[in-house]
Formats: sequence, C-alpha cells, structure tokens
Amino acid sequence: MHSPSTSPDADARRSDVRSIAKRYRRVERAVVWLVALAAAVTFLVAFALADLVPALAVAAALVVAFRAPILRRSGTTRLRTDAAPEAVVEAFASATPPVLAFQWGTADEIRPASGGGDATYEHSALLGLRTYSLAVETEAEGTREVDAVAGADDDGDGDGGADVVSDGGEGDTGGPLARVHIEGTLDGEPWAAYSVAVRGAGDGEPGGTVVDVELLPRRRFGLRSVPQALVADAYYVDAFAAQGYAVVDRDVSFGV
Repeated sequence: MHSPSTSPDADARRSDVRSIAKRYRRVERAVVWLVALAAAVTFLVAFALADLVPALAVAAALVVAFRAPILRRSGTTRLRTDAAPEAVVEAFASATPPVLAFQWGTADEIRPASGGGDATYEHSALLGLRTYSLAVETEAEGTREVDAVAGADDDGDGDGGADVVSDGGEGDTGGPLARVHIEGTLDGEPWAAYSVAVRGAGDGEPGGTVVDVELLPRRRFGLRSVPQALVADAYYVDAFAAQGYAVVDRDVSFGV
C-alpha cells in the first residue's frame, strides 16, 4: 500500500483509481439495467396473468417503490495510512478527495475552482442524453496543529504526533489534529456530506495516520439507489487502497 504523500507518481495513482471507478461504473450500469428489466418482466407477467388495469397498478406500485424518497444512508468509516497528517488533510481538502473517488474517477470533466479545493464534476448518462453536475465544497479546520505536530517528527515519517492526538478511544490523549468538511450538491440540490477527522495513531494502534470519516445524509432516495450503493461497497476497499488507505472499520447502513 503506497502512501498518498510518498507515492512516486501521483498521476499513476489517480489512473489506478479511475480504472477501479470505471469498473464500478460498468457493473453499476449493468445492475441498473437488470433492475429495469426485472421491473418490465414483472409488468408483463402481471399483464399476462390478469389484465391491463391490474398490470398498470403493478407498474405504478413499482415506480412508487423504486422512486419514492424513503431511505437515508449514514455511518462511519475508519481509515489508516502511512502518510503524514498534513498530507492527508491536503488530499481530503483537494478538488478530488479520496472519499469521492467514484464520483471524480468517472467524471467526464472536473472543473476545479480557482484558489481552493472546490470543484464541479460533470457527468453524462444514457449515451449523453442526460447530464448532471456534482458541485463539491471542502473546508479544512485545524491545519496549523497538523503542521506543527508533523513538523516535530524529525525523520519525516509522519508519526511525530502519534502519542498526543486521538479521537478519545482507549489509550487516547487528545482530539483530532484537523477536520475536513466535504459538502456535495447535485444539480443544485443537497446530495451528501462528509465530516473527516484526521489524527495520529494512538496507543495500541499501528503507526501512521488515522482518518475517521462520517457520512452525513443530505437527502432521501428510493429503492432504485440501493443496488448502486451495494455495487459501490464491493469496490470501496480497492478504491481506497489505490489511494494509499486501508479500511480498518466500516459501519454504513440504510435507514428511513
């Protein structure tokens, strides 16, 4: 696992991420079409066994079930990396934060904002018949503390703050070095947000930097989005590994 801060070729690493993201996108699109096909078959079976009116009732029920905004997704993920804390903060506060690898990795165009980590990801779907934009805003807090602690590590391995920062767990002696807030807006509507806490490893933990990511729901979605989320979960570990992060723990679930 190479480190986000020490990889000899950051462009090659982004290429690896895009390759994984594109594999995800191909599988995700196949699953979407399979779900649509299953719905069509259900309609045809209802029409064959009953009549047009009951079949239309079944079709209406399927549309409501798949599109009605009844679900939210939230949870936490813990990552670990050999990179120094300041490099991790820089990565998560950039125009391509690691947690949005599937979004920027499949974008047709990434339009960074001048002078900051904000960006807009342009996507197209249905052979270009549908387009959508995901605007991303990032804000880092506490970066001075990150620089100060990392700078105290003379050998430059990023472990200088491991004994003085943590998230309050067993053997911990302090709080996170820095936080990064990531807010996403899809075509002008709230999409999702992430709160990222960056700290050095605490007592009883392997060395390096620990990253706690909290998914903050900003919208509800229908059942049709569940298969897409499950496909993303299947590629989640690989996408982070390509960026130099190991997934230590993950607890993300659906709710109403």
